[in-house]
Amino acid sequence: MAEVIEMPKLSDTMTEGVIAAWHKNVGDTVKAGDLLAEIETDKATMELESYFDGVLLYQGIEVGKPVPIGTLMAIIGKAGEDISTILAKYSGGTAQTTTKNTETKSETTTQTSVQNTTTHTDTDDRIKASPLAKKIAAEKGISLEEVEGSGDNGRIVKKDVENYVQQQKQQITQNIQQTITQTTANQNLVTQGAYTDTLVSQMRKTIARRLSESLYSAPHFFLTMEINMDNIIELRKQVNAISDVKTSFNDWVVKAVSMALRKHPKINASWLGDKIRTYHYINIGVAVAVDEGLLVPVIRNTDQKTITQISTETKQLAEKAKNKELQPADWEGNTFTISNLGMYGIDEFTAIINPPDACILAVGGIKETPIVKNGQVVIGNIMKVTLSCDHRIVDGAMGAAFLQTLKTLLEEPFKILI
Repeated sequence: MAEVIEMPKLSDTMTEGVIAAWHKNVGDTVKAGDLLAEIETDKATMELESYFDGVLLYQGIEVGKPVPIGTLMAIIGKAGEDISTILAKYSGGTAQTTTKNTETKSETTTQTSVQNTTTHTDTDDRIKASPLAKKIAAEKGISLEEVEGSGDNGRIVKKDVENYVQQQKQQITQNIQQTITQTTANQNLVTQGAYTDTLVSQMRKTIARRLSESLYSAPHFFLTMEINMDNIIELRKQVNAISDVKTSFNDWVVKAVSMALRKHPKINASWLGDKIRTYHYINIGVAVAVDEGLLVPVIRNTDQKTITQISTETKQLAEKAKNKELQPADWEGNTFTISNLGMYGIDEFTAIINPPDACILAVGGIKETPIVKNGQVVIGNIMKVTLSCDHRIVDGAMGAAFLQTLKTLLEEPFKILI
């Protein structure tokens, strides 16, 4: 029986996808666990493994061409199998019929089955690993007991095995980079005379859509406050001097925001139309700039973590974001977001709320500023923060009280460590 693979929905915001590279061609033998293609979503490039044995009878999507979810991607079956019924079924819908076909002799019914490496969980083995990871490990003679998994619940994926063999990892990374570079050069740039048109990536499309929806559906108002960072500068030096993990100022802001949200739980909420949902957990989204836009990986239960734990997790997520390795579990579930442009020399700015949050905190840089202290003009290290609020959920006094608590925590930072 021929098996149909459609363009899968790999994130909650994904409406279309792009094939970054095909790893199998029409006529190739395919085994369960083989890598079929790399799919560029709105947030990352993800691998699609086959869960079927057979021959690749059909490719329905060109490399670099955006197509909607549900578009016919591929058909896997027996050599010579008749796929005309399947193609007829999709011909009036979203299927692309620009690729190779195969002459056939028998009819069969279809069954759609799409799986992604990050969502499959082994249940019959003591060690959890993807089929592709098992295959590579077997070929290299590697015991999976020696490989540390980075997937959900410690599941071993292809990347983990490659990391175990450093030389192979470098070669594969180089090949992937060359493929992506070639695809971008051939598909995404159309030069016309005195200007260049660059096709919008899936990530940039999603960012534009979500921020437009947020700005025009949520009534924004903004509150700005100055915070004296003198004490936290000194305390951070002391902590970093004795800790193996070097914390950033943003790590301290994340922790302070989490503690302030505990005192002001109505800020930690979402608008659901006919009700306001107040969360009993605190998950902070931390905006990370990448080449194609802005990603917001989520640090979970930040109020229950130490500064060094927050710092370690933030660095790991930022690295995954820049390498397009974030998985859906890494960017879902935020209840509050922080966007920090201080490292770029920005003193003050306003940010658009990241749905479904009620607020986002825009953090500027720390700047030496003349201030009055004990009746004397002295130089203080001042940081400006701006809270963007959804007026459907947060009132002005509520937002101001939250900022006052945040200011107290950052100006008396020992409270953060207690």
